[in-house]
Amino acid sequence: MSSTSPELPVQHFEGRDGQRLAYRELGHGRPLVLIHGYFSTAQVNWLRYGHAECIAAQGYRVIMPDLRAHGASARPHDASAYPPDVLVDDGLALIEHLGLDDYDLGGYSLGGRTTLRMLVRGARPARAILAGMGLEGILHTAGRGDYFRRVLNGLGSFERGSVEWMTEAFLNTVGGDPVALLHILDTFVDTPREALAGLDVPTLVLAGEEDHDNGSPEALAEALPKGRYAAIPGNHMSAVTKPELGEAIAGFLGPAPA
Repeated sequence: MSSTSPELPVQHFEGRDGQRLAYRELGHGRPLVLIHGYFSTAQVNWLRYGHAECIAAQGYRVIMPDLRAHGASARPHDASAYPPDVLVDDGLALIEHLGLDDYDLGGYSLGGRTTLRMLVRGARPARAILAGMGLEGILHTAGRGDYFRRVLNGLGSFERGSVEWMTEAFLNTVGGDPVALLHILDTFVDTPREALAGLDVPTLVLAGEEDHDNGSPEALAEALPKGRYAAIPGNHMSAVTKPELGEAIAGFLGPAPA
């Protein structure tokens, strides 16, 4: 897969609170909604490294929103625009906007948690993908954003070459809004284990072999009635750049029906 990505037109829909949110589409056929991770964008997470192209080649219409506070979507600074589970509300609003009733749904990292919360809140895709996510990151969200909170509150103060400095460099690369992104950290909602047991959706839990950022992906797969775990090369950050990410999702979904 190439690291050059197609330039796709930005389309818009409204969140349930009226915020103007963005999404892009690639391909034609069976709808698949893919949600990116924190600090990232649809362009970086799914398009830059060819994952969306790989999946679209199998007959899928890959729909990729920019989360609130990210990319081309609205970046309000008012804390009232970030109630608990607001990203889930936005995801459900996109499904409604597009009129989807037979579709697949997935996400990476924060996008994976958002996908899981959408399932708990009533989304009914035929299949789901939870990438870059583990059981602890679902059950216990408190403190999950502490590292990013520290980075966002200390911009410009980190030693060159440090992990924090590299995170800040990535933020600058994607043109991230520190104020809006800080508010996102207050929207996380825990999901109890018993709620996972009630999700009767075939689900791929996919993570880098060295990715332990959100707890155990194997345990998350085991907690889901129809969960399946798969490993790809890399850690939480580098796995996104590997062709195996898109290939694993495409393999799980299989060719879309004509």
